Amino acid sequence: MTESQFPSYSILLVDDEEAWLRSLSMTLSMMAGINNTIRCSDSRKVMDLIANHDIGLVLLDLNMPSLSGQDLLVQLLEKYPEIPVIIISGLNQVSTAVECMKRGAFDFFVKTVEQERLIQGVRRAIKMIDLQQQNREFCSRVLDDRVAHPEAFAEIITQNPSMRAIFRYIEAIAGSTQSVLITGESGVGKELLAVAIHRLSGRKGRMVSLNVAGLDDSVFSDTLFGHVKGAFTGADSVRRGLIEDSADGTLFLDEIGDLSTASQIKLLRLLQEGEYFALGSDVPKRLRSRVLFATHHDLAAKQASGQFRKDLYYRLCVHRLSVPPLKERAEDIPLLLDHFLDQVSRELGKTRPTVPKELYVLLANHAFPGNIRELKSMVYDALSVHQSRMLSMDSFKRAIDSHGSPQPGSGEARGSEQSLFGAGDPLPSLHDLSDLVIAEAMRRAQGNQSVAARLIGISQPALSKRLKKAQLGPLQP
Repeated sequence: MTESQFPSYSILLVDDEEAWLRSLSMTLSMMAGINNTIRCSDSRKVMDLIANHDIGLVLLDLNMPSLSGQDLLVQLLEKYPEIPVIIISGLNQVSTAVECMKRGAFDFFVKTVEQERLIQGVRRAIKMIDLQQQNREFCSRVLDDRVAHPEAFAEIITQNPSMRAIFRYIEAIAGSTQSVLITGESGVGKELLAVAIHRLSGRKGRMVSLNVAGLDDSVFSDTLFGHVKGAFTGADSVRRGLIEDSADGTLFLDEIGDLSTASQIKLLRLLQEGEYFALGSDVPKRLRSRVLFATHHDLAAKQASGQFRKDLYYRLCVHRLSVPPLKERAEDIPLLLDHFLDQVSRELGKTRPTVPKELYVLLANHAFPGNIRELKSMVYDALSVHQSRMLSMDSFKRAIDSHGSPQPGSGEARGSEQSLFGAGDPLPSLHDLSDLVIAEAMRRAQGNQSVAARLIGISQPALSKRLKKAQLGPLQP
C-alpha cells in the first residue's frame, strides 16, 4: 500500500547545504511522520516553487548566498502572508531571531542544537494551519447552510436540522489529523458518523474499528499494538496490531468511556507522542492513523469523578460531535420506519406491508430509550410474524409496554425533584386536571383515541366515556 502524504500540503525546506536538507527531511519523516516535503538549495527559486506548488509551511535558513534568508523572509511575508515561516539558523543569533519574529516569522531555531524543539515547532505550525483551514471551511459551511457531499451520509436517514449541522461540521473537520470524540446515547448511529468522517478524509488506508468495552489491559494492548514472536507465552508468530492495520487510514475506538485506567495511560502516550511499541519490541513505530472515539458515557463527569484521566479527556475531544437521541428527532421516525420496512422486507423476502397511520402517531409518542437500534428491532419483530396486508401494531405495542419507558414530558423524564406547578400557585381541581390531561393526550395522539388512551394509561372505552362526559371532541391533527 502506498504511504499517504502528511501533511496534505507541502513543507518547503530551504537551505544551501544539500546534506542538511536531506538530514532534515529524514528527521521530519522518522520523528514526526512528516513526509510531504520539497527541498530547495537555491533561495532564488523559492518564490517560483511556491507559485507552482501547494506550499503550506516554509522552513528557511538565514545564511545563504545570492539571496539571504532575511531578504527572502521579507518577500514571503509580503506576497504570501498566510504561509507560516520557521527560521533556522546555524548560529545562535538572539538579535537576528528577535528581528525575524518582529517581521512576522512563526518561530526561530538553531539547527545544530535544537532538533527536538524544531520538530515540536513544526508540529505546532501544522496544527495551527489545520485549525485555520478548518475554521475557514466551517464558517463557509455555516454561512451557506449546505452539505457539499451528501453521498458520504447516504446511510444516515434524517431530515433533522441538528443532524444536518453535524454533517456540515464533519465536512469542515474531515481533512484534519486531530482526533474526534463522538458522544450520544447507545443506538443513535455514532459509528455511521465515524464512517462518514473516514470517507470524507480522503485517506488511502482503510477504517478499522474496535469496541474496547470489557477489554482488559493486556488484550487491549495486544489488539491495538500487536506483538513480536516470543513476546509472551503463546506468542508463536508476529501479530500486526490494529494501529498498523489502519495505517494511512482511520482507527475507530468505540465505547472509550469503558477503557481501564492502565489502558488509558497507554492510549494517552500514543496520542501525545504519536508512536507506540509492539509488545516485546523496543523499536518504536509511528502512528499513521487518524483516531476517532465514541462513547455513550458523560466523559466530563467521569473525569471529574476520577474515573477517566483528565489529560486523556482533553486529547480525545479536539473535535467533538454530540448526536441527539431519536426522541429529539421526531421528524426522522417516519423516515426511519419506512426505510427499515423496505430493508427488512427485502431481507425476509416479504412484500412490504401497508402501514396504519396510527402507528406513526404511536411511535412519535414513544421515548425510544434504545434509539434507532430499538426502532429497527421493532420492525424486525413485527415483520417476522406479519402475514396480512396491513401491518399489525400489536408487536409495536408489546415492545413499548415491555420496558415501560417514560413518555416524553413524563415526570421521570423531567426529573423527580421538579414540580408540575409553580410555588404558591392555586392547584387545579381533579376534574379540571383530568380534562387537561385528556386534552393534551388527544393533541399528542393527533385525535386518535386508541393512542391517546395508551399515553395516559386507561382503556380506549374509558377514554371515550370521559370525552363524552366532558363534552370534548377528538382534536383534529
